Amino acid sequence: MSESAFGLSVNGRKYSVMVEAETPLLFVLRDEIGLTGSKYGCGEGQCGACTVLVGGMARRSCLMPVSEAAGKSITTIEGLERDGELHPVQAAFVEAEAFQCAYCTSGMIMSGVALLQKNSSPSAAEIVAGLQGNVCRCGAHPRIVEAMQLAAKAMRGKSSAAAAASEPELRAEAGWKPALPARGEADSVCGGAL
Repeated sequence: MSESAFGLSVNGRKYSVMVEAETPLLFVLRDEIGLTGSKYGCGEGQCGACTVLVGGMARRSCLMPVSEAAGKSITTIEGLERDGELHPVQAAFVEAEAFQCAYCTSGMIMSGVALLQKNSSPSAAEIVAGLQGNVCRCGAHPRIVEAMQLAAKAMRGKSSAAAAASEPELRAEAGWKPALPARGEADSVCGGAL
């Protein structure tokens, strides 16, 4: 196979890469552009560690050929933070301590952002269903659900105009700190998807 030039829009910046058309977007992001937040997990689209937003939708970058991503808006975990302010989902994951080894966290956060763009007030069951394709082997599931509930509450507090904005514009307000409820049950120790 021969290499071709592809124009990518990643986190609001333009990139031109010379790769084979079927090269997975994940490898282009990590190896060609240097954005290593998206992780290689299973390589089969089953674990969700490589999740990025393409056109606002959560996509498994290990399965998506770069030729399919060219010309579309791509957001990685690195593109959520703006001017030192974490996205509400990122901030909520920190506040709720919704990770242990953190290998799955970037993909989990990206899927969470996509979920909250579609459903600003998901129930716990809807959060579990929305993040079903993201595997956490450490068993941080209760804290992940808690983080998503905190993020949803913070994002609902924004004006309706900001809530309708595209994913890079959904940012935490200056000084935002979610109120962390008291811990209930201990986290599950079983691994797997939510």
